[in-house]
Amino acid sequence: MHKITEQLKFTRIIPVVVLHDAIHAKALGKALCAGGLPCAEITFRTEAAAECIQIMSQEFPDMLIGAGTVLTTAQADQAMKAGAKFIVSPGLNPTVVKHCLKKKYPVFPGINNATGIETALSMGLTLLKFFPAEASGGLTMIKALSAPYPQVRFMPTGGINLENLHTYLACDKVAACGGSWMVKDDLIKAGNFEEIQRLTEEAVRTVRS
Repeated sequence: MHKITEQLKFTRIIPVVVLHDAIHAKALGKALCAGGLPCAEITFRTEAAAECIQIMSQEFPDMLIGAGTVLTTAQADQAMKAGAKFIVSPGLNPTVVKHCLKKKYPVFPGINNATGIETALSMGLTLLKFFPAEASGGLTMIKALSAPYPQVRFMPTGGINLENLHTYLACDKVAACGGSWMVKDDLIKAGNFEEIQRLTEEAVRTVRS
């Protein structure tokens, strides 16, 4: 799990992707890699998720591909079988988390309060998704929650965009940010992967500035 955590901290941005059709998986992976961001969280919001993870994992073996919106142990197993290297969930479901940990699979459940943090800590987790970030108080809440739990680092997702990305990443309690502005649904459906690559490059420049 340490290796994946370090990779996420290095990448700093996790594109959160909703793919309705596996036909777009290869082109999207190519655009993200060409844009300098070989990472993606493919969400289980569609039936195509597992197939998309499998395609991208096979076509781009060096990409850090994870599964998002994992709500059940069955989805977790599908993601693992497809080649996902980590699991992300919007909330902290103890059954799903324990299932992943038992299989020694990196899992990052979502929390937005102290109770969630303490539950995660009791399971040995210290890198957590903070969701929905902006609606839950953003950086102000992250800093407040960090005071009694200095060992915890967060991956805020929800409301993150190019305008507030740098501010979030400047906080030492933030390991990485999840966002979908560079992989918008309408761009994917239109096959506009050149624009996705441009937006990805822009995001990477922002991180490095």
